[in-house]
Amino acid sequence: MSYDALRHFADSWGLVFMGATYLVLVGWHFLPRGRRHSRDAATMIFKNDHIEADHG
Repeated sequence: MSYDALRHFADSWGLVFMGATYLVLVGWHFLPRGRRHSRDAATMIFKNDHIEADHG
């Protein structure tokens, strides 16, 4: 495979692949299961707040 053929492939199908991957990864968070995981990850830092407040 020559450089020009590889470059043509990357310019056309590489862009399509990266765009599709981006849409899948962003859309994943809008699924019901993804929302729960996102909410859990966003509030994870507050999980042990009540324990530290009792001891502090």
